[in-house]
Amino acid sequence: MSKHDMPPPEATRSNTPQPVRTLRDWLDHLAARDRLAVLKPNTRLKFEVAAYSKRLDGLRATVFPKPDGHPIPVVSGLVSDRGWMAEAMGVEPSEVLAHFQNAAENPVPWQEVASGPAQEVVHRQDRGALDLAKILPLPTHNEHDGGPYIAAGIMIVRNPKTGKQNVSIHRCQLTGPNRLGVLVLPRHTFTFQRMAEEAGQPLDAAIVVGVDPLTLLASQAIVPLDHDELEIAGALHGRPLPVVKCVASDIRVPADAEIVIEGRFLPHVREPEGPFGEFPQYYGERAPREVMEIVAVTHRKDAIFHTIVGGGLEHQLLGAIPKEATLLTHLRRNFSNVLDVHLSPGGVMRFHLFVKIRKTQEGQGKNVILGAFAGYFDLKHVIVVDEDVDIHNPTEVEWAVATRFQADRDLVIVPESQGSKLDPSNRDGVGAKMGLDATKPFKAPEMKFKRIYVPGEEAINVADTLKQGGADWRSALKS
Repeated sequence: MSKHDMPPPEATRSNTPQPVRTLRDWLDHLAARDRLAVLKPNTRLKFEVAAYSKRLDGLRATVFPKPDGHPIPVVSGLVSDRGWMAEAMGVEPSEVLAHFQNAAENPVPWQEVASGPAQEVVHRQDRGALDLAKILPLPTHNEHDGGPYIAAGIMIVRNPKTGKQNVSIHRCQLTGPNRLGVLVLPRHTFTFQRMAEEAGQPLDAAIVVGVDPLTLLASQAIVPLDHDELEIAGALHGRPLPVVKCVASDIRVPADAEIVIEGRFLPHVREPEGPFGEFPQYYGERAPREVMEIVAVTHRKDAIFHTIVGGGLEHQLLGAIPKEATLLTHLRRNFSNVLDVHLSPGGVMRFHLFVKIRKTQEGQGKNVILGAFAGYFDLKHVIVVDEDVDIHNPTEVEWAVATRFQADRDLVIVPESQGSKLDPSNRDGVGAKMGLDATKPFKAPEMKFKRIYVPGEEAINVADTLKQGGADWRSALKS
């Protein structure tokens, strides 16, 4: 066990739940609660790993020893439940968004160490040809995927001008022994890659596979340019994140990671990548993409490879929670009466936002809708409801729309606006947005919109009063 795997002294002195700080600690946590399924060895990397992962999605994480005989095991489904993520943070489920907001607003700088488990084994291009498929167990998930993918690696790049890091997740397809086709959407990694490309230079990059759930979550934070998400991970951990310098670049990566793939984006080079099963549960199309050439791979002696199956709960939740926290902060800056937000599973936790408000005057619902669209361009539909509606229950939200919304009065449509390029109904990322104000009129008669309620229903314990099974109902009536 490395010194980084040891719990901090305060963790042994307090009964307060501590945040999870390594992938291995998280696997122990899941195993202790019967949420970890270990399959028989030699599961096939093509389709079979993904098939088992999807069948157990949201129920158990999965471990695949020796997939296709490869010495490095594969794990999946690590954070496929919102309650699990709260446990990883060491907070109550109701505190997840506030905890993430606090970490994003109060980052903790990382701490560089001389060495770490992530670099116990080193493969370098200058010591012989690299073949990623031989070094790592790379799965193929869906029927029409373009090939094996790295789907759960956090990619770290540096601003070519300032040296500040950015952390994000990209789909990376194996296109050659040491080449990856990478989907780089127009966000921070895209900005840095274009800056380097305009100067005719490659951009160094590192893909880190096998980190703890909180570092994964931090990678999805929506923050301004030149904010290193590893510092948000440190805040979530409650201490600086230990990092090591890459063997082939100045990028710093988590010292306790399982695997680090080092390389560089080649300037003015594009090669076909895709299709790939994405979070909307459709395929992201095949198209010319940026190319990353791999120059080194480092890993633990007994490394574990993490994969995320596209469109599953793990994929959706990792993006949803940071976006919810960011949207809640954004909306509350202008609307202090916004109580909660939720990216719904039916909207693939990206496109549909439910917002709960405490209404204080007419017209607020529509303003909140417009504010939400301004806060996150992937949003497609926003529904605003009153404080008596449980936005984590889609039936409740649908009920509010059914009984409090009128299309000629409460509908907002924004045509020809920027949306997600991964929404197949959009035209190259351009489409319409729709908002539904499903709130009650502010000064409606009290009884007109009052919800029915049976006094004492929440206090009744049915199990305590059940006499016997229903099959003997006739005997029960006679007794």
